[in-house]
Amino acid sequence: MFDLVLACFIGIGIGTCTGMIPGIHVNTAGAIMFASSAFLLNYISAEFLCVIFVAMSIAHALIEFVPSMLLGVPEEGTATSVLPGHRMVLEGRSKEAIRIVSVGGFGAILVVIVMLPVFAVALPFLQGISKPYTWMILAVVSVYMIHRLSNGRIAFLWSLLLFILSGILGWVMLQTPISSGISLMCTFSGLFGISTILFSLNDSSSIPHQNKYYDLFIDKDAIKSIFAGGTAGAILGFLPGFGPAQGSIIAQGACGTSDDGDDTKNFLLANSGLNTSDTLFSLIAIYLIGNPRSGIAVYMSYLISEFTLAHLMIFTFASLIAVSISLMICLKLGDSFSNLMQGIDYKKLSIGVILLMIGILYAFAIIYEGPILYLTLALITTTAMSLLPHYLGVSKSHLMGVLILPAIIIYLQMYI
Repeated sequence: MFDLVLACFIGIGIGTCTGMIPGIHVNTAGAIMFASSAFLLNYISAEFLCVIFVAMSIAHALIEFVPSMLLGVPEEGTATSVLPGHRMVLEGRSKEAIRIVSVGGFGAILVVIVMLPVFAVALPFLQGISKPYTWMILAVVSVYMIHRLSNGRIAFLWSLLLFILSGILGWVMLQTPISSGISLMCTFSGLFGISTILFSLNDSSSIPHQNKYYDLFIDKDAIKSIFAGGTAGAILGFLPGFGPAQGSIIAQGACGTSDDGDDTKNFLLANSGLNTSDTLFSLIAIYLIGNPRSGIAVYMSYLISEFTLAHLMIFTFASLIAVSISLMICLKLGDSFSNLMQGIDYKKLSIGVILLMIGILYAFAIIYEGPILYLTLALITTTAMSLLPHYLGVSKSHLMGVLILPAIIIYLQMYI
């Protein structure tokens, strides 16, 4: 048992590093470790290595919110949280924002574990009957959320247009021979990273003093949001076309929140909960429905040929340790980072972050021999498109059409 606890701490350390470095996905570290597994398995067991994977995934999912919100650097799981989180930073509420996402992520893991017996009974059945209708579920949920998050007919039409245009953009990007990792990095950097920072430059020339006092009350609405995030992460387990981007729409609908105004706290609770619960459930899905739903889960399915109930219990215990320790690390890193940011010239910091995102994108493009000119054009296009919601007064969540519309098309082609 001690060796598995040690593996958990090793995974937390790796996940903390990948979570704090913009542009580095947890699957990258997982791929390196899996490629080295033939050598590593001479010294450690497959279970030891899998516990590292579990802890690494959970830690990354929680800690990646720190650079995402404080610097405005998006990943797929944090994209919808960038704008409200970054807005709180500019209001001097960074420590409050970090605590919100930490509590949301921790609470959602508990929701998944407590609800595990229910999921074990319901999900295999639901997963079997839902596959042919995935495209329809995606379409209905998307239209409903566009309507629900729009204030009036004009806003609805603008939101629908942005959803369709971003979906077309996503389809074009996914049809190119470029690595999906690079194309997604380019797309999310433009849609939710660079544009958010550029727009915030209009309002702030320096980062305001970050309030060291914060109020975070876990009331009935907060519990509802945490539960919605945890449940939405489980729903993704039997809807193969869904990812964190699509799940954020479900979480918003379930808890009745949006990414602006007084709903910011509950919105962030739901979305951080979704991100961490989806990470855990993608691993649990191997046992429940035999469907590894992430790169890390795929590696684990190769390492362990027969995923038993004992494995499920070990990995669930590891996830509890990982999320508990990652919660403390996230709070400490977030507070330290927010203190360092005070007094720094906001324009210089923002320009530096933009250059960092572009530099990371081009570095990966060069390594994987991606088309520099095409990626540059795509980055400019996505950045320009994502400035529109700011000026039109509609939610940037609708830009998630970049992933949802291609998913609708793919599953429509499969089952029609």
